[in-house]
This record gives sequence, C-alpha cells and structure tokens, in this order.
Amino acid sequence: MDRWSGILKVPLFPGSRGHYKVAASLFISSFSQNPIVPSMNAIFFNGDRVRGTGNPVIERLSDIEKIGEIIVSKFGENVNVWVIEASKFNGPFAVYKDFIPSVNKWGEPTSYDPTGFPASTSIVSLLSSSLTQAKNILSSKHKDPISLETPNPCFSQPKTLLFGFSKGGTVINQLVTELAFLEINSNIIPSHDKNEIIPTSKETFLNSITEIHYVDVGLNTSGAYITDQDVMDRILKRVLQVGPRIRFVLHGTPRQWRDSMRVWIGNEKDAMVRLLNGVSKKSGEKLSVCERFYFENARANMQMHFEVIEKMDIS
Repeated sequence: MDRWSGILKVPLFPGSRGHYKVAASLFISSFSQNPIVPSMNAIFFNGDRVRGTGNPVIERLSDIEKIGEIIVSKFGENVNVWVIEASKFNGPFAVYKDFIPSVNKWGEPTSYDPTGFPASTSIVSLLSSSLTQAKNILSSKHKDPISLETPNPCFSQPKTLLFGFSKGGTVINQLVTELAFLEINSNIIPSHDKNEIIPTSKETFLNSITEIHYVDVGLNTSGAYITDQDVMDRILKRVLQVGPRIRFVLHGTPRQWRDSMRVWIGNEKDAMVRLLNGVSKKSGEKLSVCERFYFENARANMQMHFEVIEKMDIS
C-alpha cells in the first residue's frame, strides 16, 4: 500500500481546448486477493487566485497540492483527494463556466439551474480523465503491479465528500441544486462491473454524496449560499425516500461572515442554516447541519480566510 500525489492537467472531455489543474492524492493498493480500497473521495473546489501578498501562510495555503495534503491528514490514508482549480480565470477571478453555465465574466452565478446537470456531468468526466492520467503516470514509474481499482466483486463504491472554498462554494451550490432535482428513481446504482473507485455517471456521483462542506465561501454579489426553500424540500424528500444520510457543515470566519461591506454573505448563511435546521427536524436524523466559526475574536483579515482550510474541524 502506498500513496501517489501529483499535479495533473486534464481536459474536461477528450478534445477539450481548456485544461483543469487538479492536485490528486491517491491511495494505491498492491494487487492481492483482498486489496484494500479507498472508502471515500474528497473533492475540493478551490477559489480565486490571491498572489503576491508576501504572506507565507496565504502562499502556502494557495498551493493546491498542499491543500490535498491537509485533506489527507484530516481523513487518513484511506481516501482519494482531488483538489480542483477552475479552468478559466478572469484576472484573479475563478470562472467555473463548465460547472455553472449561468455565471458572469467574474465567475459569479446569476442562478443555479439543474437543467442538463452540468456540474455533476462535468465532475464525473473530469475525475475519469484525471484517473486515467494518474494511471498512465503510475504505470510508467512502477515495475511492480499496482492498482487504483479492485477485482473484488463485493466492492462498495466509495462515498463522496464535497468541499467548496471561497468561490468554489458556487460549484457546491450547483451540485446541491442538481441533487435536489435528480429523479428519485435514479437512486438505483448499477452494478460496478469494472469496480471503479470513482463514480461513472452523474447518478452514481450524486447518490454517493454524504458530506457537503462550505469553507468560508463568499461572493461580491448574492449567491454564496443556497437559500431556496424548494431545493431544501427536495433534498429532504430524497433523503427520506432513498438516502444516504447527508451532513452539511458550514465553516466560516469573520472575513466573510462579518464583512460589513458584504452583509449579504452572513445573511445568506443564516438563511441557509435556518432552512437546513428546518428540514433536519423532519428528516429523522437522515440530514444534519453543523455551523463552525473560527477566529471568532480576531479582526477580519485575508490570512484567516486561507488558514481556515487548515483549521477546519471535519469531525
């Protein structure tokens, strides 16, 4: 057993002109009759670029490979981690156009629309391309057989944990919306003939989500958090009928939640927590919500915005 980590540059779809930068940290199992396989895929969507600050903490936590190491340290070795940057930037602004078609030139969403399921379709394709590239790299470097899959027919697909940091929270909002509007009868997960360690369809991906982490998200316009009652009601219906259990965790700092120039961030966060608490009470413990505030007594600054990545409590 071992772990491989590296930076990949992969197209969203074969032949795509744009490439995504993905920091992958993958659990590797040697071939055997009973290989150990990862129990989860942790997918982290990064935010805008902040460079040239001269602050060593910000510089270190702007490194997506370092973020991958931090996520592994929080969950242990039995996890695959994928840290994703937007393929397009307008200056420092991340633009997740493939995941959220209705964004402006600064990457700010005008709406979250499930039509066509763009975010879930994109992430399935991106993970597949990333895994293929990682396998090719590993095959060229290792003489002994290694596996990122398992021949075990009793294999159970790993659960999925989502993280959206800063602007990356917009992708999480789109995915939550798509999960809410996924047909209930699509909960049937097809047999895994290839025993894939990543989801191979939007249905298997969305149905594998068990944790959703908002990590100090915020925008210069509204839309940082989901405040749509219909979306929450649909999420409640889904977990009541088909599961699995879903946990929402909102991590925040004074940098976002107490910004007097962008009061809508804190207001939207409070509105989402109220909605989640409401559906949680009706869910029979199948949906839970947790709100965690860091650096509560400190003056807001940019360093804490990045430092929360390292400080966040995922228990």
